[in-house]
Amino acid sequence: MKASRKELTRRRHTRIRRRVFGTPERPRLAVFRSNQHIYAQVIDDTAHHTLVAASSLESDADIPSESTATQTAALAVGKLIAQRALDAGITKVVFDRGGKLYHGRVAALAEAAREAGLEL
Repeated sequence: MKASRKELTRRRHTRIRRRVFGTPERPRLAVFRSNQHIYAQVIDDTAHHTLVAASSLESDADIPSESTATQTAALAVGKLIAQRALDAGITKVVFDRGGKLYHGRVAALAEAAREAGLEL
């Protein structure tokens, strides 16, 4: 039986999470993409603690009024999460794409975070 897209995403996510682990020196930048928004968190997995977070729901993100489900919104969230991480003293992170393909909004968020000074 053919696996659904959701099942394939779940499998990819489990496979990625076996290798990607956030430490206090290099926390994990986790990305969640829904149909409407995009969310990013910097997580220390040893302490099970979210250090900083940003999403397209926030007014600080400077998202144009068109839509929160675009690459433009992902760029804004990437810049915002990088700025908050740098303010918290975090310069290096491990990127966790959440089982999604490194393409489109997920890639845009990662590239914006890199350009803003975060080392992925």
